[in-house]
Formats: sequence, structure tokens, C-alpha cells
Amino acid sequence: MNPKYKDLLHLPHPNSLKHPRMDPIDRAAQFSPFSPLTGYDEAISETARETNQRIELDEEARNKLDAQLATILLRLKEKPPVAITYFKADKTKEGGSYETITGVIKRINGTKNAIQMENGQEIIIQDIISIRHELDNAFT
Repeated sequence: MNPKYKDLLHLPHPNSLKHPRMDPIDRAAQFSPFSPLTGYDEAISETARETNQRIELDEEARNKLDAQLATILLRLKEKPPVAITYFKADKTKEGGSYETITGVIKRINGTKNAIQMENGQEIIIQDIISIRHELDNAFT
């Protein structure tokens, strides 16, 4: 320690008459970390988020789906449970994800080319890659 400041070591802390002492919580806040690039972390997370590309079904797979839809349409009044896997386009970037919904089909809307589920959700038929129903051995 520098000997010329030794006499200041034991003096009380000076108090200003103009400026009151800062509350310890407010004083601590001025040393908290801050992000100079607002939204940067969210942008990095969004860029890193992976999406899937849409699978284009060949003619054979499309015909199989059409046959399954026809079977379900004939039994629509029986309300057979189905599991539909479909492509859901991402709203913010190219691609999307595949989701599976399980439920009962309310109706097939030919003008919209969509399936309406009993819970109100609509699925575009062209987005569907597979349908499983109680007639399939794979349905669980």
C-alpha cells in the first residue's frame, strides 16, 4: 500500500448532501450483464432449428392413400379412428415438420381438398403421407 494514502484508510465513507446514497439493489443492477445485440440469441436459435423437406409420394403410394381414403369415406358414419401423418409447412423458414394426429374424421371436403377432423382441424389431402385406420394391422 502506498504510505501517502494510509491516513485515508480508516476514515468514514463520505456522504453527499446533493446526491443520496444509491440503494444496493440499484447499484448491483448497473453491473448485471446485458446483451448489446437484442434478439441475436433468438435469431441464432431460429437459424439452428432444423426443418424437414416435403416428401413427394410416388404414384403407387398416392394410389394407396386414395384407396384408404375411399375405404374411410365409405365407413365415415361408423366414425373409425384414424392416425394421419402429414406435412406441416413452417411459417418462418423453408421446409416444415411431419406431425401425426389421431382422431375421427368428420368429413372430407372435396372443394377444399381437405379432411376435417372432429376436433376442427383441417388437413390438406396433398400434405398427407400416411393414413392408418382400424382396418390396418399396423394401427395402434
